[in-house]
Amino acid sequence: MDYLKSALPSQIMSERGSNLVVINPGSANVRIGLASQDTPFNIPHCIARHTKQIPNFTVIDQMLNSMVTTTQLIEREKAYDFIAPLLKIPFLDEGPGNSFPRKMGRVDGHNPHIRKDLPLTWTNVYEEATNSSVSLETSSKDETGQFLDPKEGTHSKEPNASERKFKEFICGEEALRISPTEPYCFCHPIRRGHLNISQYYSMQQVLEDLHTIWDWILIEKLHIPHNERNMYSAVLVMPETFDNREIKEILSLVLQELRFGSAVVHQEGLAAVFGNGLSTACVVNIGAQVTSLICIEDGGALPSTGKTLPFGGEDISRAFLWTQRHYQTWSPVHSDVFAKPIDLLMLNQLKETYCEVKEGELDAVAVVHSYAEKVPAVSHKTRLSALNVPPMGLFYPTLLTPDVYPPPPRTWFHDYEDMLEDTWHIDFSRRSDMPDTFYPNVNGGLPMWESYPVFSTKPKKEEKVGLAEAITNCILSTGRIDIQRKLFCSIQLTGGVALTSGLVAAVEERVLHAIPPNEAIDTVEVLQSRTNPTFVSWKGGAILGVLDLGRDAWISREDWIHNGVHVGSNKKYKDSYYLQAQAMCYMNS
Repeated sequence: MDYLKSALPSQIMSERGSNLVVINPGSANVRIGLASQDTPFNIPHCIARHTKQIPNFTVIDQMLNSMVTTTQLIEREKAYDFIAPLLKIPFLDEGPGNSFPRKMGRVDGHNPHIRKDLPLTWTNVYEEATNSSVSLETSSKDETGQFLDPKEGTHSKEPNASERKFKEFICGEEALRISPTEPYCFCHPIRRGHLNISQYYSMQQVLEDLHTIWDWILIEKLHIPHNERNMYSAVLVMPETFDNREIKEILSLVLQELRFGSAVVHQEGLAAVFGNGLSTACVVNIGAQVTSLICIEDGGALPSTGKTLPFGGEDISRAFLWTQRHYQTWSPVHSDVFAKPIDLLMLNQLKETYCEVKEGELDAVAVVHSYAEKVPAVSHKTRLSALNVPPMGLFYPTLLTPDVYPPPPRTWFHDYEDMLEDTWHIDFSRRSDMPDTFYPNVNGGLPMWESYPVFSTKPKKEEKVGLAEAITNCILSTGRIDIQRKLFCSIQLTGGVALTSGLVAAVEERVLHAIPPNEAIDTVEVLQSRTNPTFVSWKGGAILGVLDLGRDAWISREDWIHNGVHVGSNKKYKDSYYLQAQAMCYMNS
């Protein structure tokens, strides 16, 4: 601790963070990097494996009903018409009009430094040629169909189809850009904040895919080979949606399969607070597929306040597509977000660039691309309409339609094909000083995970409410007026959707109106994030990991392999409040 007091923050991060890998897994993206880095790699959390059984590209984890029912469509239209007068725009059936001042967005949106109008390219699914022939990814054809050398501009021989070898697997964004005609099976190992286990996707395959993706990132992005992995430690910044059994599997993956020397688990919400140098806040993490809320008081999580809403940024993108199709601006573009991941990638980019919360008609002219089989993208100059409606679905969830991807079945707890022995309820012998929770504790004796409810297949009624009601219920559930007033003035938005222009003001206004009139609270404030909201939890995990390196909460690889899930269950921070004070000192120095 004397060292932490005297050393400069940059020196601490550089010296202690160079062998510390921080992993923040999400449903759509995984944020991973060395603690000494300023920002992590943000990699799409998906994998495509070559298959000989299925002739064409298959999205195996999305073999679910993606059709919107008539009832859902009616509810969505009602939500639009409820939102319209709030934004001072025409009702759904009236179409774009001139009754209100028209606001045209720039062609490049409100992020002029980001080019989103360039077409995406299909991924080269073949192994790199070992001879001097030019790869398909870097070559182009002339008018006669012959390949041109990109360096010389001369003709080269097109590789023989029999000589090509498919890549065994493709991870990250390249997996999203695979043509639907290629023989690949596409999977997301995490869906809606849980391991994506289903009758189509076994637990073994989910964990194997997670291992392959993370191992690929460690080797290709962080350049950490297998034979050096034991010299590194891992900080797992886990979403609150994960239950104990899932965390146990992830820990086994990191310590046994990925061969890290040691690991520690931190809550995503708690890490977000540390990442912004705070001690108390209501953390609202709006991810791609779920929105999770939890209150943090004096550096400790309040598990009873945790809530999960089954929608996120991808649902806003789908609402964006529905809106454009309603106004028939999408007619020349055949987009299928379920069968073609590249279309969802494009929609996410358009949403991030053009959607914002603002009154008045908000249109923009943008370049939209259609992707068909292996041919290059076709560009369409398109007028986008009602760009301020989709993000309002956060407050009125029926606009986003009910969950297209239901939570994974909890039957895997008793799936004897996957789990030869269900150890969840077995009474293990343990030392008398061991508490009942499996995992380390960072908040002075309050269990981190044990009191978190399992995400059931039938979400609680409160999970169907909008964002403003959820925030209000989350804070009021603390039951103390002093902490409630403090939390209503300390709302922290994290996740990529938090970057949406105008969202902060909308949250403040709607939360204030959602507070019951009998509550003595008249001020609501969303705190400005000190770093990119997408990475703030990862950054907090890096800070916690660096300051806590070598303490009792860490689980060594040897201990985990020999003693199983109960190793670390007795590990606490004996001076946790002092540690938290150090984190505050670090962030403010």
